[in-house]
Amino acid sequence: MSHTNRSTKPLFETFTSENLQVSNRTVMAPMTRGFSPGGVPGEDVAAYYRRRAENGVGLIVTEGTGINHPASVSGANIPVFHGEESLNGWANVVKQVHEAGGKIVPQLWHVGMTRKKGDLPNEEALPVGPSGLSLNGEQITEPMTEEEVVGLVEAYAQAAADAKRLGFDGIEIHGAHGYLIDQFFWKNTNKRTDRYGGDLVGRTQFAVEVVEACRREVGPDFPIIFRFSQWKMNDFKAKLAETPDELESFLSPLVEAGVDIFHCSTRRFWEAEFEGSELNLAGWTKKLTGKPVISVGSVGLDGEFTSFSEANTTSLDGLIEKLDQEEFDLVAIGRSLLMDPEWVRKVRDGRADDLLPFDKEALQKLY
Repeated sequence: MSHTNRSTKPLFETFTSENLQVSNRTVMAPMTRGFSPGGVPGEDVAAYYRRRAENGVGLIVTEGTGINHPASVSGANIPVFHGEESLNGWANVVKQVHEAGGKIVPQLWHVGMTRKKGDLPNEEALPVGPSGLSLNGEQITEPMTEEEVVGLVEAYAQAAADAKRLGFDGIEIHGAHGYLIDQFFWKNTNKRTDRYGGDLVGRTQFAVEVVEACRREVGPDFPIIFRFSQWKMNDFKAKLAETPDELESFLSPLVEAGVDIFHCSTRRFWEAEFEGSELNLAGWTKKLTGKPVISVGSVGLDGEFTSFSEANTTSLDGLIEKLDQEEFDLVAIGRSLLMDPEWVRKVRDGRADDLLPFDKEALQKLY
């Protein structure tokens, strides 16, 4: 049982930043679901997001959705963010969430070299990455040409423009977990010697151009959230930045490019990022950039993200304490919300004992 003793009031205060106002501090974390046949989110997907909005989630970040590139996703049922049919599906999602009083941003995604040759939906499309290297360092394809990199920047920008046109409340750019943008960040997968390679700052150049291009399309007032992580899908101990100074040098170009909010992905929100400080990755990011931040990682559960085994509910006291101390501004909830659309309402109403443990069967359907 959760036994949350602290008042959950800090979780339900209004959040206001320069470009975004949200009714409370809760965010639905992006979680790939794979229920969009042909890349098109249907009525069931719209209803899935609507249920979270109806139950008080402040901001919904959609599952990762593929930009307009043949190798952007890996699977025939992963949603994409291009083409009339898919964009019409997303327009319906926006309509449903807004009718329920919620706010929603799409997560714009390219999986990069995590895609296998022959994967659907475009079996003939080869995976692409800065140096053609898998996360394990294996040479799979040729490095991208500069022209191909610039084409991908434009694909992100097109998706951003479409998001604004469809009525979304902002965008989130997925730069975490070893996917395409993160493959540019990480020295193990980026061996380029042109302007997209080099030291940690040099390796931010692709992301900088993506953010700048998106900003040009959406104008100054449309929120751009950027998600990053130290860890990779194949290496939970990986670090882009070993020290606060390195983290600052990594984040500064992204701030200058136009990021409004950083979504700092960790597997366990309570873990300190660097020795000598209790701050987690989100806390350090806020301290170093002055930008609002979203923290995430096993909120409300006792088993960490990515194991996807059963997990029991646990106290929210540690989370509320960090939020109350303004270490971070918003809290993304993943598996707890995947399992239970009423999670936010239950917490708000003091019904912590009604929260559901995580059951991996939840991955098989849209609750």
